[in-house]
Amino acid sequence: MYKSILLPIDLSAPASWSKSLPAALHVMEDGGTLHVLTVVPDFGMSVVGSFFEKGFEKKALQQVGEKLKGWVKDNISDGITIHPHITHGRVYEQIINAADKLQVDAIVLAAHTPELSDYLLGPNAARVVRHAKQSVFVVRGS
Repeated sequence: MYKSILLPIDLSAPASWSKSLPAALHVMEDGGTLHVLTVVPDFGMSVVGSFFEKGFEKKALQQVGEKLKGWVKDNISDGITIHPHITHGRVYEQIINAADKLQVDAIVLAAHTPELSDYLLGPNAARVVRHAKQSVFVVRGS
């Protein structure tokens, strides 16, 4: 059992949390802390960002923050210590950075059923498994 767990989710994809949330709660100690993380991807090349209006990133982060608060209210039972977090950047890097910064004991994340080109895991899950210092539990979404 783990005292502090990081659960990365994609608010627009229920498969990213429908099975991993129960798994995270299952491996979390009574009285433990659940950190829920959602990552707003970056634009990549700066030329892409130039197509968006000034202040778009800040506005997007605020909107995602409100959606995450709603998700927590709808999906997490009272009595569970939960801390929602929003970051911005490359998904796998943000998961690893958050896990280190928050000093969690474990990461529980969903991974889609891989295609042959993914070999065993999707690219983000594979990078988290490969580089995280913490224990990582991968839960298949389907």
